[in-house]
Order: sequence, then structure tokens, then C-alpha cells
Amino acid sequence: MNFKDIPIDKIREKLTVKKPWDSIIILILNILIAIPVFIIIHQNIIDPQWPIAIDRILLFIAIVVLLQLLLRLLRKVLIICIFLYLFSLVYGSLFGNYGFSRVYDDYRSMVYAMADDPNPQDIIISKLLPFPNKSAILRAIQYDNPKVRNFAVMATNKHFKNHKSYGDYRTLVQCFAVFKEINGRWNYVNDPKGRDYIATASESLNYLSGDCDDHAILMAACIRSIGGTPRLIHTTGHIYPEILVGRKKELESINYLIKKVLFPKETQGKEIHYHIDEHGQVWLNLDYTAKYPGGPFMSEEILGALTLN
Repeated sequence: MNFKDIPIDKIREKLTVKKPWDSIIILILNILIAIPVFIIIHQNIIDPQWPIAIDRILLFIAIVVLLQLLLRLLRKVLIICIFLYLFSLVYGSLFGNYGFSRVYDDYRSMVYAMADDPNPQDIIISKLLPFPNKSAILRAIQYDNPKVRNFAVMATNKHFKNHKSYGDYRTLVQCFAVFKEINGRWNYVNDPKGRDYIATASESLNYLSGDCDDHAILMAACIRSIGGTPRLIHTTGHIYPEILVGRKKELESINYLIKKVLFPKETQGKEIHYHIDEHGQVWLNLDYTAKYPGGPFMSEEILGALTLN
């Protein structure tokens, strides 16, 4: 068959949408493409902290303008453009990449974060004081103890088990379930007078009682036992646990997850508190005084940090 015999004009005519529908479809397709493109760029560029997110508004406008020009150039094959767009989203949805639900989740997380920005704390520098009772505390964090592991697994079955749509944050959601179980039942009990008593994680499980270091040890052990990354923070007269949630770009989704999905009542009208370390990693407060992950810090002066990698 000779290529000259192929009716190119007829094929092009069939792929062309008639006016004025072409302009309407171009506008709709533009918005549908612009949203995921904007989200991806937004998550991977530095936030200059401009007021009322002006930089993001300008970025979205620029993307829309560029896409409008591009789609107008491709208006002769508009049907193919629609097919490619739908195919890419269907493929992403079916094979676990960037699909319909992921676009929706990222979009609402981004919009919510712009209106309700978490509360950052000072960056923790690497030069900190030696951690008190470090050896004894590390021995007490029995993350491989069967009792500790079974308690953590029980908590994941008791809380947030039905939130399977957040697969990217499954481990984090399960760690938040551990937080909810421990902090919902913890009973603060002082150490013996004149002595710093360090209870092991399995010991604290008997009555879910103890002081701040006992709570931090148990929380760190349970979180580590199910794949989370905890650390202990030492301040003046206090020790509390934190959990690694990723980098700043993940914080939008986590902020939405905590405040609108997992802990809506506890966080109503409140902020998410976190630290950023010298490597740019974000850590949420899990102190026994907190009613939700990222609750207010009981003490903000940091003297030492002990990370369980």
C-alpha cells in the first residue's frame, strides 16, 4: 500500500473537534492537565514562603497559559490528546502510580496546607550534648521483643485499620495507631524518690504507666517494631519521642491526613508542630501530653537527640 493513498485530510478531519466545542474542550483539558502538573512541580520545588502563596498562584497561571498555547497548536489532533490524557490516568490508577485518586488526594492536601500551614520549629543542629543514660535507654527499647511487637500489631488492628486508601503512608498511619493506643491509656507515675528508674518497653506494657522516659522508650520501641523511625529528644528535665515523617514536601499530605482524616476532633483549631533536622528531615512530636501526632511541645529547648535507625 502506498502512503500517498492514505487519506490524511480525512483522518485529520475526523480527529478535529468542530467549533465552538474545540475551545471548550481545550479549556477543560487544560485544567485537567494543569492540576497534576502543578502538583508535581509544587511538591518538588523550594517554597519561598511568599504571603498567601503568591508564588504558587503565579506558577499555576504560567502552567495554564503554556498548556493553552500547546493545546491550541494540537487542536487538529484534539481527540488523540484526550485519549492520551485518559489513558495515562487510567494506567496510573491501575498500576499504582499517579492516578485519579492520587491526583485528588494530593490536590486537597495541597489546598488544605495553603490555608492551614503546620507550625515549624527551629532546625536542630548536629552539635548536641551527650544523651543521658544512653546505654540503658537503648537496652530498654526492646523493639524486637515479642510482647512489644504484638502490642504494636494489636494497636494497628484497633485503630485506623480501614484507611487503606493511604497506601503511601501505610506505615505512618499504623505508627499513628500505636500513638493513639499508648497516649490514650498512659498513666504518668513518678520514679522512686532520688533515683532515675528506667523501665524496659516490655515492663511498661504491663500497666502502661511510668514517667516521661518510660513513655518515650515504649513509644520508640513499638514504632520501631512495625517499621517506623523514632527518635528520643532530651530537654531540660524531660525526654519525649518523635517520629520521622519524611521531608517538607510530604508534610502537606501528612498534615491533611492527621487533621482531616485520623484526628479531626483532637486537632480542631490546632496546629501541627514539628522539627526539621540538619538533613532537612521532618520529625513530629509524640509526647505523652500530645493528643494527636504533632501536638504542642511540652519543652522546646533541645539538648540532645537519640535516633533509632
